[in-house]
Amino acid sequence: MYAVLSRKPGIARKVAEWACAVCGSAPAAVLDHCHEHGYVRAPVCQSCNTQERPDHLYSNDIRVAGHYRRLFDTHPATWLRHWHRCSGCRARTTLPLPHLAAWTAHTACRPLRPTHPAPRGSRGRKPCGALRVSWTGSHHAPHSCLFTVAVDLCPSGEHRVLARVPYREAARRFGTWLSEIAPDVAAAAGPDRLDGLPAQSRPVIADTSSQGLELF
Repeated sequence: MYAVLSRKPGIARKVAEWACAVCGSAPAAVLDHCHEHGYVRAPVCQSCNTQERPDHLYSNDIRVAGHYRRLFDTHPATWLRHWHRCSGCRARTTLPLPHLAAWTAHTACRPLRPTHPAPRGSRGRKPCGALRVSWTGSHHAPHSCLFTVAVDLCPSGEHRVLARVPYREAARRFGTWLSEIAPDVAAAAGPDRLDGLPAQSRPVIADTSSQGLELF
């Protein structure tokens, strides 16, 4: 649990001894953790920690910016594997609420996004405006949430709400997509995979091998 591990004396120094668990090329700087379930995922560098964080993480409204293409299109298996280091997300085959909201807008609702003719001299069409997703409810009761996907800043002012998707439907769509895009991650998830889900916070067990593995 992040609440336990983050208070351990010397944890910042210990984290700095690890390489980033996502990119593997930079020294870790922070303990990335799931804000919804409270579990530590892994030490990551500052860059990766920033890249994976949805805009306005603590509000109920996200501008689905271009960096989501990297998370859900270019390197999805890497990020999905990282997010599922959280035992809660892995056992429920889902993502934290803001991440699931961003995925719903960026991936599941992509066919609904209108397009407009490209500027003169260019071919094809370009996606309309800026994609945004908001939701009702909170992290504490995600199953009651409703995602609203909309387009802002349409040049002609034509488009607003594209879809309203209940949380359970979004989670179901995500599970289907996950099994297709990252079958190894999907195979390790599911309601029967409750490993690492303690009934209450447990103390960190010290590693006596002096290898610095007591983080995990």
